[in-house]
Amino acid sequence: VVTQPLNIVGQRDSYDISIIVKGGGLSGQAGAIRLGIARALNQVSADFRPALKEAGFLTRDAREVERKKYGQPGARKKFQFSKR
Repeated sequence: VVTQPLNIVGQRDSYDISIIVKGGGLSGQAGAIRLGIARALNQVSADFRPALKEAGFLTRDAREVERKKYGQPGARKKFQFSKR
């Protein structure tokens, strides 16, 4: 997942990258690294932009955790309903 932007533009062996990521889980960190590498490649050369954009690497994953609602134990889950 992390090296996908480099593979798309054919620069896998051209760059030596060192990254420190804090917070989130493994998947979220991998996605953040992928976005960072894609943005860096975009700044290096504008020729890479069409390929990166088509692959969707320049767009942040906008999904966020839905908030917990009052009167419920979670975002969607409801307390057990009793008819009597």
